[in-house]
Amino acid sequence: MEALSQKTDAELAVLVQGKNEQAFGVLMNRYLPKLLRYGRKFLAADAPIEDVVQEVFIRVYQNIKSFDTTRPFSPWIYRIAHNLFANALRYDSRRPFITVDLDTLSAHTAYEIDPAESEEREEAKRLVDRGLDALTSAYREVIILYYLEHLSYQEIAEVLHVPIGTVGIRLHRAREALKKYVEGT
Repeated sequence: MEALSQKTDAELAVLVQGKNEQAFGVLMNRYLPKLLRYGRKFLAADAPIEDVVQEVFIRVYQNIKSFDTTRPFSPWIYRIAHNLFANALRYDSRRPFITVDLDTLSAHTAYEIDPAESEEREEAKRLVDRGLDALTSAYREVIILYYLEHLSYQEIAEVLHVPIGTVGIRLHRAREALKKYVEGT
């Protein structure tokens, strides 16, 4: 099992295509926390996120033969997750609940934060959360995929099935909208 954990996602996908269940377990362990985090940012707070993520893994296993091993694995699995999360939203009339932990957007600090700074940081988190809630879903998605999931423009384009230029435009417009929101409050 240790040797499997050293393999790349694409190498594991090839093994899974050959019906190696242990390799699939390694992929699941790698992507479970990432997909849960993505789901929490995408879906309503009380949505069955774990159930949708489990469905993502079922779909991945069912469709692994269609994965092109010459391409990166990450955008492929995020595309499946994106589709299932979008379907879950369609069947759920509630707006998605987005939270942002600024610690994931900025570098961690090694020093102790005084109470005044801590209060300012909490206020900044609330402001960003409200700003993200104010964004359209197209802008919110690119912010989440780029800043929280650390996908490249190309990977986001593959996930959303849009041209790479559209990703850049949406990201720019999302940043501008967030900036206007912050300046207006």
